[in-house]
Amino acid sequence: MVTTYSGWHTVDLARAPADAPAAFCADLGPEGLLAAYRRGLFPMPAPDEYAAALNEALFEDRVAAGEIAVLGPAQPPEAPYEVAWWSPDPRPVITVEGARLGSRLARRLRNRLGWSTSADRAFARVVEECAQGRPQQWLGPGLRASLRSLHRGGWAHSAEVWDDGGELIGGVFGIRIGPVLSLDSMFNHRTDAARVAVADLAARFAEAGGELLDAQWDSPHIRSLGAEPIPRARYLAVLGQPAAPPSAPSPLPRALLPAGRLAGRQREPRSRPPRRARVIG
Repeated sequence: MVTTYSGWHTVDLARAPADAPAAFCADLGPEGLLAAYRRGLFPMPAPDEYAAALNEALFEDRVAAGEIAVLGPAQPPEAPYEVAWWSPDPRPVITVEGARLGSRLARRLRNRLGWSTSADRAFARVVEECAQGRPQQWLGPGLRASLRSLHRGGWAHSAEVWDDGGELIGGVFGIRIGPVLSLDSMFNHRTDAARVAVADLAARFAEAGGELLDAQWDSPHIRSLGAEPIPRARYLAVLGQPAAPPSAPSPLPRALLPAGRLAGRQREPRSRPPRRARVIG
């Protein structure tokens, strides 16, 4: 019988796998979602029964060995492998000063593009756009409903990009935990609109006292946005893990602003980053 756990506080990330799920738990309710983010975890729901069965086949031995936790009620949940909860080590993060547009896009914003940006003006629309057209549908209806609930409570935020005709052309959303705001998903309807959304979110989060954007998964694209990997222990130290749930943090600045202002915040790297950047300790 698989041992089950009563809460996220039982997951010891100091001993959790670096390249596998830290836990399985089918609960995607808003309270559980917020509690997991506060512990440094994020969900990857299986898009179908086959993916859930694959999770079980790949990781059941590590679950049985106690390396990966299964959370739920007193008895084993019926479908624990439906949602995997990850906390990679190292963790790619973008400092609020380090989000990069790139010199070409910065010039376009400064000279020609009439785009504007805002925050938390179209959260539900951004989430829905991020869920559309994906071959692996992890952002399902239940998770979207929980995200909308957390947005109403002041925990989840979005940045939006609008063209000069007022059309929503890009965006990004995530959950804020103290000095950290996750980058859960982003979308483009115009080339580079998501990149502008990330840079805008960084600027607004800096104004609200934030420190890091959590990029969650490392990739060349994420590196191009300004992400650098840091050890999970350092990430958790920045995140903090208070014993009691705090009140919702202060809101982000919501005003509609010209995207061209972001070009002035750019600090381009001194040289091209290596393909395998070192982990910053």
